[in-house]
Amino acid sequence: MKFPYSWFVGLRYTRAKRKNHFISFIALASMLGIALGVMVLITVMSVMNGFERELRERILGTVPHVIVGERAEGLKDWESVAERVEQNEEIVASAPYIDSTAMFKSSFGGTEYGILQGVLPEREGKVSVIEQYMVSGSLQDLVPGDYGIIIGTSLARNLGLWKGDKLTVLVVEGSTVSPAGISPRYRRFTIQGLFETKSELDSRIAMIHMSDAAKLLRKGDTVSALRIKVENVLEANLTSNALRGQLGLDYWVSDWNRTQGPLFRAIQMEKNMMFILLTLIIAVAAFNIVSTMVMVVTDKQADIAIMRTLGASPATVMKIFMVQGSVNGVFGTLLGVIAGIALATNLPDIVTWFEQQLGISMVPGDVYFIGFLPSELQTSDVTNITIAALLMSVLATLYPAWRASRTKPAEALKYE
Repeated sequence: MKFPYSWFVGLRYTRAKRKNHFISFIALASMLGIALGVMVLITVMSVMNGFERELRERILGTVPHVIVGERAEGLKDWESVAERVEQNEEIVASAPYIDSTAMFKSSFGGTEYGILQGVLPEREGKVSVIEQYMVSGSLQDLVPGDYGIIIGTSLARNLGLWKGDKLTVLVVEGSTVSPAGISPRYRRFTIQGLFETKSELDSRIAMIHMSDAAKLLRKGDTVSALRIKVENVLEANLTSNALRGQLGLDYWVSDWNRTQGPLFRAIQMEKNMMFILLTLIIAVAAFNIVSTMVMVVTDKQADIAIMRTLGASPATVMKIFMVQGSVNGVFGTLLGVIAGIALATNLPDIVTWFEQQLGISMVPGDVYFIGFLPSELQTSDVTNITIAALLMSVLATLYPAWRASRTKPAEALKYE
């Protein structure tokens, strides 16, 4: 295959020494600017992907994918409803639960508010990944009548409690009403286990056996709703629509898109906005290529005139300077991709090291839902960023190359 001489000359120009060292400096600055922009963009996109992944695994692993309840107060015959919904091929498992807002008090005087959930341990493990995040104890430690409770590590830390300690739970639901006022129901529980998802759930959720919850809240055989795990969490809305048609109007069906959907849509919107904003860094660096190539064209007027005199067409001259200008963009992009992949891959370890050295938490769990900086490198992001950077680099060479192709040999050689 014959190598076009326009490419050969353009590549030679990139290695040639220039009379004006300022041009070399601007060329280097533009290349490093593109590299920096690509590196930052890859890193930020990886962090956004990591946050989305962790939130999906931790939050959607512990909150219901789909919830089925009865329009009348509570769900009475949950066994038959569970049998009906599990006929759907998209449903993995189901589990009943009872929930209520509650106040948690320790013997040391600490007070916290959260959600009390009554669960069946043998079924809960099939619809929730909470067992994977247990740091002490197990769901199976919740035995009817023992009044054991499992809480998050953040809630335990706030109350100054640990496994084996006593925790008083107060609830308004099922309270006694008298002329003196409302007397909330309360019960002392023994902490049987602790879980840590490194999300806000650690400070909000407490779990007890469903029979204990029924007694405390005076629910009898009624449960709050049925928690359902689906095969494809991203298609939970389709499954919930199918269940609405299957169960009829006596039941209501909801899915995670109604409760957690806005959070994930906000993350996706932020990711798109960050991509657009950080792409401007690459665009600014690409403008440096324009200024560099304009100065190069001015510096190479005599060379251009000689090539035109020897028979080079305007299109050939334009290709020569497009090649020369694009080289900076290509090298800058490759350098940025390599640095970005390396940084995104090792970013969690780097942030952890800085936190240990400085003694601070850069990613507070109560603010960002998770207590560490996640990173997930996706090939599609790297590909899109690379294409965008290369495209802007090539486009930045068009105007200077066009100016070079318009050079008139007689005028350029007049003072040579």
